[in-house]
Amino acid sequence: MAKSRTRHVCQQCGYTAAKWLGRCPECDAWNSFEEEPVYRGSTGPAAELPRPISIDDIAAVPGGEVRVRTGIGELDTVLGGGLVAGSLVLVGGDPGVGKSTLLLLALDRFARKGLTVLYATGEESTRQVQLRAQRLGVSGSPTLLLLAHTDFSHAEAIARDLRPQVMVVDSVQAMQVPDAAGIPGSVSQVRAVAHRAMLLAKQTSTAVFLVGHVTKSGDLAGPKVLEHLVDTVLYFEGDGRSALRILRSVKNRFGPAGELGVFEMVEHGLREVPDASARLLQERVQDAPGTAVTATMEGSRPLLAEVQALVGRPLPQTPARTCVGVSRPRVLMLAAVLEKAGLALHDRDLFVNAAGGLHVTEPAADLATAAAIASSLTDTPVRQDTLLIGEVGLVGEVRSVSYPIPRLKEAERHGFRRIVAPSGCAADAPPGVEITVVRTIREALAALF
Repeated sequence: MAKSRTRHVCQQCGYTAAKWLGRCPECDAWNSFEEEPVYRGSTGPAAELPRPISIDDIAAVPGGEVRVRTGIGELDTVLGGGLVAGSLVLVGGDPGVGKSTLLLLALDRFARKGLTVLYATGEESTRQVQLRAQRLGVSGSPTLLLLAHTDFSHAEAIARDLRPQVMVVDSVQAMQVPDAAGIPGSVSQVRAVAHRAMLLAKQTSTAVFLVGHVTKSGDLAGPKVLEHLVDTVLYFEGDGRSALRILRSVKNRFGPAGELGVFEMVEHGLREVPDASARLLQERVQDAPGTAVTATMEGSRPLLAEVQALVGRPLPQTPARTCVGVSRPRVLMLAAVLEKAGLALHDRDLFVNAAGGLHVTEPAADLATAAAIASSLTDTPVRQDTLLIGEVGLVGEVRSVSYPIPRLKEAERHGFRRIVAPSGCAADAPPGVEITVVRTIREALAALF
């Protein structure tokens, strides 16, 4: 291919312009444009293009889609029941959160089943990967193959020759395609590597994992088209202060999006946490003011979460509003609703936190958040066996929530015998659970305190 001209590409979002711009009009990033050459396409004879066919004429796969379970239950849950043959999965997360560790463990499980798997790394040597494998207790399987090279064309050629069932590319920002412009990690290179990986997966039925870096804002680095190319996008999250790691699916063409898996980083690698609710509540302080428990839905899984609040003394200056793991706009709204209900918060510092490093953003946690704030303000603890569910509106009404039955069953399983909730949950209460129906935030505060 011959170079014809150049263009300027934003390295944050992939926006292209004919000339250099100081600020990207698409994502507002400053000094993000880099010049890249544009290549003419091949002038050779065109390959025979496919013709449209009837959907009824497509041969069905016997038994439906082919899924292979990794043997890591939390990963299988997030993937929607297992890894689909020929799928392209993007795994993103902060540096050091455990992405490579998780995928190496998954490859080991596949190799133990006799499957051929390939780990292509552009960031480490084979010796470094071997040292990590020894630390994790990964057995020396002849079908677990390592390749350390930054040329994705070479890795692709080997994969097409070996036809492994699973391949890991670590990472998409470290690989390069010689025919594409730019340096490894640039928008054009990331797009080219992802496109070639997608073709490899679809043409050979090899399931491909792409490891991706994230930006300072927590988004996946590279162009947005990267997320559109892949079949599944997984985020591996950890706050750096807790050993807990959260694996969350934000896109899944083969299963429900929003599923969540919980792991714990231990000395010898990652360990599954199948009962995440018990793990999140095990360090809860008995009869402490300023805490309340709610039940959130993460995909199809109910999860019990503790919301903590700390209300300071009255201050003459502008009070602070600090939120960790919860939505700040919703906390500000709840503070205003509580003010309307008679609680003086306008001149006090307010700190709200979701314990355990969890991110609680569902409106169903509103009632528990409001109760934790009121509990801290009045220095009165919420009863230990009480759980709160409900969305709070601007006029102080408590609204119903979706999927009440799995929430209530999860609460009953962990010993919560009193549920403060809107009327929509009363008919679904399990035996032995008392439902206190509330219609407004005032009624909820009266029932609790």
